[in-house]
Amino acid sequence: MQIGIVGLGRMGGNISRRLMKAGHRCAVFDANAAPREALAKDGATAVGLLAELVKALTEKPRVVWVMLPAGRITEETVEKLGTLLQAGDIIIDGGNSFYKDDIRRAKKMAEQHIRYVDCGTSGGVWGLERGYCMMIGGPKGAVDHLDPIFSVLAPGPGDIPRTPDRQTGDSRPERGYIHAGPSGAGHFVKMVHNGIEYGLMQAYAEGFDILRNKDSGDLPEGERFTLNIPDIAEVWRRGSVISSWLLDLGAAALAKDPQLKNFSGYVQDSGEGRWTVEAAVEESVPADVITSALYARFRSRQAHTFGEKILSAMRFGFGGHVEGQEPIDPQSKPKDSARHSAAQHAAE
Repeated sequence: MQIGIVGLGRMGGNISRRLMKAGHRCAVFDANAAPREALAKDGATAVGLLAELVKALTEKPRVVWVMLPAGRITEETVEKLGTLLQAGDIIIDGGNSFYKDDIRRAKKMAEQHIRYVDCGTSGGVWGLERGYCMMIGGPKGAVDHLDPIFSVLAPGPGDIPRTPDRQTGDSRPERGYIHAGPSGAGHFVKMVHNGIEYGLMQAYAEGFDILRNKDSGDLPEGERFTLNIPDIAEVWRRGSVISSWLLDLGAAALAKDPQLKNFSGYVQDSGEGRWTVEAAVEESVPADVITSALYARFRSRQAHTFGEKILSAMRFGFGGHVEGQEPIDPQSKPKDSARHSAAQHAAE
């Protein structure tokens, strides 16, 4: 298939490369010339304007994947594409947009007979090699048309054993992607995924902090242990019930530097944790762990612990998130949204 990719950052560039490796044809655009030129060397058609991107797409329906930070830049890009595309064309938002914004955009695009698909995309900087787990929302016809794209980007079944009693039914979840429901459903599922991620990371961080401080002078001398934290992380990776890719990333960071001196412990949040807490409030669902994990990130910006260095190291490991290079208070929604979320008010 032929597809346009807008936004060639940590994930957009590798999405393009994975697609081209499988034989799909990519036209790419980024405001920065360097990643455009790099993709051109890999075989993509690089353009300098959105209008040129649309013109480069000769196969109909045209498909444009937007891989930009949530908020105003995505909003403005989707609006611009709405003036350039034609009836039947498809816009995919593969970033981390707020799901209610997807619902609104989908309705607006539908008035122009342009189909809008939201794709929550997990895989970070490792997606080119490992593939991407995708949670997709939008009209069935559009999602089915895009299946050759999604099936290539997904990791596939790999060597993960089949879940008992899943011998029949939709095979896509076993291959790493799912059509979650109508517009907004994909990003809603991804939002909760990231909220769970907050809680898992916080549990690891607190556990390693407890281990590291077992030699504290505040403890009786006979109860102090000096523990090898990298070795503990490594042994937990092998046969333990708490093994995971997050633990793999933490173990790799500790093996490189047991003191994590390159991390301050300042832990940013990118919006999804706040929205998950807001959804819990709206649904009257208790979410103690996720809420506490979000507040721990707020606190980390005032005082840093070893546990928060672990958090920061894991975020760098899966997403390339660099301390001090993200907005202090991420503008995850368009500035002109009708209201702040409850979680944003609480944070402010």
